[in-house]
Amino acid sequence: MRAAVEGSMTERFDDGEKEKKKKRRSNRRARQNPPSSSASEVNETHGVSSECPGKNGAPTHTTASLSNSLKQQGVNVCSPNEQGLFKASNVACISMPPLHNSEQVEPVDLQNMKIHGGGIDSKSFSEPTGWRGSSGTNKNKDSVPCSQIGPCAQKNYFSPHWSAEVVEKALERGDVLKALFHVNAHNRLEAYCKIDGVPTDILIGGIPAQNRAVEGDIVAIKIDPLPLWTKMKGPNGNSNNTATLEGCNLAEDDGVGDNNCKGKGKVDADYESAHSRSCPGQNKEDSDNNSNPYRSHPFPEKRYLYGDNTSHGSTTHLDPLGLANCDSIDGHHCSASDFLKINSYSAQSEVINAVEKLSLLVNSFPSKRPTGRVVAVIERSPRREGIVGHLSLKSWASCRDNSKKDVKKNKNMVSEHEYIQMTPTDPKFPNLMLRIRELPECIKKRLKSGDVTIEMDLVAAQIDDWVEESPFPEGHILHIFGRGGEVQPQLDAILFQNAICLSEFSPEALSCLPCVPWELPVKEMQSRIDLRNLCIFTIDPSTATDLDDALSIEKLPNGNFRVGIHIADASYFVVPDSALDREAQFRSTSVYMLQKKLPMLPAIFSENVGSLNPGVDRLAVSMLLDITVTGDVVDRWIGRTVIQSCCKLSYELAQDIIDGTFDFESSNFYEDDYPKVHGRFEWPEVITSLKSLYEISKVLKHKRFTYGALRLDNPKVVILFDENGIPYDSMFSEQRESNFLVEEYMLLANVTAAEVICRAYPDVALLRRHPEPNMRKLKEFMAFCQKHGLELDTSSSGQFHRSLEQIKEKLKDDPVLYDILISFATRPMQLASYVCSGDLKDNDHEWGHYALAVPFYTHFTSPLRRYPDIVVHRTLLAAIEAEELYMKHQKALEVFKEVEVQKRCFTGINFDKSAAESTEGREALSAAALKYRVPCAEILADIAAYCNVRKLASRNVKDACDKLYIWFLLKKKEVLLSEARILGLGPKFMSIYIQKLAIERRIYYDEVEGLAVEWLEATSTLVLSMCPTNRRAFRRGSPNKWRAFEEFSLLTCPCNIKVTMDNSNQSDDCKVGDSISAMDSVPISRLDSSDTEIEPAVFPLTVRLLSTIPVALHAVGGDDGPLDIGVRLYMSSYFG
Repeated sequence: MRAAVEGSMTERFDDGEKEKKKKRRSNRRARQNPPSSSASEVNETHGVSSECPGKNGAPTHTTASLSNSLKQQGVNVCSPNEQGLFKASNVACISMPPLHNSEQVEPVDLQNMKIHGGGIDSKSFSEPTGWRGSSGTNKNKDSVPCSQIGPCAQKNYFSPHWSAEVVEKALERGDVLKALFHVNAHNRLEAYCKIDGVPTDILIGGIPAQNRAVEGDIVAIKIDPLPLWTKMKGPNGNSNNTATLEGCNLAEDDGVGDNNCKGKGKVDADYESAHSRSCPGQNKEDSDNNSNPYRSHPFPEKRYLYGDNTSHGSTTHLDPLGLANCDSIDGHHCSASDFLKINSYSAQSEVINAVEKLSLLVNSFPSKRPTGRVVAVIERSPRREGIVGHLSLKSWASCRDNSKKDVKKNKNMVSEHEYIQMTPTDPKFPNLMLRIRELPECIKKRLKSGDVTIEMDLVAAQIDDWVEESPFPEGHILHIFGRGGEVQPQLDAILFQNAICLSEFSPEALSCLPCVPWELPVKEMQSRIDLRNLCIFTIDPSTATDLDDALSIEKLPNGNFRVGIHIADASYFVVPDSALDREAQFRSTSVYMLQKKLPMLPAIFSENVGSLNPGVDRLAVSMLLDITVTGDVVDRWIGRTVIQSCCKLSYELAQDIIDGTFDFESSNFYEDDYPKVHGRFEWPEVITSLKSLYEISKVLKHKRFTYGALRLDNPKVVILFDENGIPYDSMFSEQRESNFLVEEYMLLANVTAAEVICRAYPDVALLRRHPEPNMRKLKEFMAFCQKHGLELDTSSSGQFHRSLEQIKEKLKDDPVLYDILISFATRPMQLASYVCSGDLKDNDHEWGHYALAVPFYTHFTSPLRRYPDIVVHRTLLAAIEAEELYMKHQKALEVFKEVEVQKRCFTGINFDKSAAESTEGREALSAAALKYRVPCAEILADIAAYCNVRKLASRNVKDACDKLYIWFLLKKKEVLLSEARILGLGPKFMSIYIQKLAIERRIYYDEVEGLAVEWLEATSTLVLSMCPTNRRAFRRGSPNKWRAFEEFSLLTCPCNIKVTMDNSNQSDDCKVGDSISAMDSVPISRLDSSDTEIEPAVFPLTVRLLSTIPVALHAVGGDDGPLDIGVRLYMSSYFG
């Protein structure tokens, strides 16, 4: 009953606030408004948390005077059960799901920030730029003084964190849940936590509910009662705002065809991402699910981080979450059967798994999105140690003035209390307060000399503490990179904030490598199978230097084909627990930066002894797979081999051979720079083998998609560099058949390796898991398709893929719309991750890979640049060794004669489970695991977690570098014209898809001088007109928020409207590596069908959903803020 009463009181309070809003004009433009909330409603969620755990476990409340003070300022103060409550938007916005773009964050003027009893006045500080999360211990007695942020006594901005003991007990009881904390990059008031087993993520709404948690923290969250959950967007929700497909939780993982990983379009791929990234900066929330790079030891000690207080948390169980005391929830009638369903489930046991109960509630009320609040930070995010941003002299001046006043009032206060604010370039992080006395001397000198250019420098800082009494965390500067408008400081900052190892390999690690030139040891030749008689070759980007996979094919007398997949035997050289192994484990993966590679293993090894270079003997781990013409693998052999590649083919040359355009007889190999064929083989044999491999790969691909695989391919933008390494243009590129050929065999090898190690070592197999899509976002995407008359079946990955193929055929005359659709389809996809099979032993159905539709998958094919592949090699070799030991034992017992068909009992097609579970089999498997140092489940879980972090950090570097170079291109061009499609419309902004860069952005048109905006909600139509009388003087409340017309539109006179993007003076020499076929690629500056000319639009401009409009792109930030791509309408008028 209490919950129902509180819910009704909240609704009445909200209604009163709506009436107030009708009587006053907004004082700001909601650039960061959440997808489901209006700008004014966002202002109402800035209230201070009113619940904090008391010493006896009962909640304590803030004073009535505090609540009244906040309400008078228009701030919605939540009741104890209202943490994170968000309402549905009252602003109609008819749209397709928009992709939020990051926006420049202005530093907060701390002097003018009003504080009322611990709450910030929403009128003076409508969007708390610095309130974006963190946690720390309140041990610093000399913390940020309240005098620095407002003339008032200190009050708590946040609730105390629960103690470690209370949290541990609450986790055991299921009162709180442990989760990874993520912040919406486009709305700092909104964060979310994903909990395995729960079909949708948990919304953490409002800064008080976030309680100083920082992006990437591991937190303890308490779920709100069910009546306080928000409405779910999608077919089951009733929200009026249809512009809501939030772009987070992408399943991206250097997808197939990604230009990551030495540029291979192979399956480093995992294919798990189910798609390739289109363009850097496309969606900043794409990275919200990323884990955080560790800065020290690969497996840092996990620890609890709490305040000094010993207060205890509420012990309310996750029961039906307030369900028993209400008759209806947001119009959803709670029938007796609903309650019976939940309560009977609860009655089965006094202690029920909290995740299962929460999942049951979510499924029982699909129109509701669960909400919660942070009660403690369990593990601090390593990203706290490398936050990059710009200093704000304005904030320092304000603090300095306040400090001088305080010195006069209180002689005990000293000027050392001065602070300067740092604004991070990543909007997910809070502004930092940096103590002046702790700044580097070079910065102090520049401050004293009045050097204003100090704001242009990029600096890195670390969060030291965030106390309850301060809205901002404290920190100190770690590094100064240089001018933010230059490429090199930006590159250095990218590497720093992702904790990329830049040091040279240690002498101890290098001493583990063999001498060069290296010769094959006689012992290895005798113990391995010699495959040097096979026609083996590699297919890689033309610029690749670390060749870790090769292919071969033979036709057998029975009509089948024996396909050889040969992978560099890096584990032979990288001995477990050696200095080289520790170095590789620490780096975990190679990092690719377009013009530079940071290898996981020393180049002298990865590009020489370990690389499958042509014409030299190399050690490999080979899979020989007997495949029928229908794509069935009927037999296989796996083992260590000696091979010699006869040729290094590029993707371009391989494609020419597939297309039949390569004529080796008439070609001049020296002039055309074709590769040499080594050994006893000639070009006809290479060509025949490649064509046979291609035919089989087509069958494998067709069979894979028939069995339910899913693929989402986004447009890919590639940067072109001149001979000096300077970017001069960019282009779209697509994968071709030669890329898919290699991909199919790499996928097959990875699946085969996963199958063997899972069966032989079910507790210690390193797998690559891809979970099912985020259900909330999937429902939103389904609602979008349904709205536009597109049929979509998401019952399985296979049905999903087939639906998209049908939509592709339906939209064949509108490929841009299909690209947009695929961009939206990727958003529900979750990230793939490495897992230890032992962690999911009781739920082996969770081993699977959603996009590939296989029960298990791993990484095996790239040991020169991925540490997990080395671990998998060791486990696979242990299985092979155990098989040999078991077979020798069986022969000795003269039992082997009767089971000849099972001679490959652990690695063959048919796994002999009885042999593996026998005493002899267990002994053989144990002895082999000890020999190859297969890690135990606990250590393997740590390896998997760390490799996940480093892989995501590597991907972040790649994406950030792509974005940087595109920004640099735009900066050089000054203006780039393009056509754009309107994805979303509303009274304040439109969301657009920019075809040339395959990115999405917003154009805001509210509060623009000289612009009249008419939003016709009934027809979802927007009319924009020039209106010279519409000046800021006629706007009350916030005159400084009006923007100049030039910020909204690039206006040109009709007499001079011919603006072309002519690149005739640019160099035509481009370096297009990374699985990009230049023949398939067209420079972006030459994509326009009308000779690169974009016609401007004219006023009045009337647009609707999916309308095409001309836009002008330009570089934003650099010296004065985060890098971004600005967009304006491209218009023509005589009155500009």
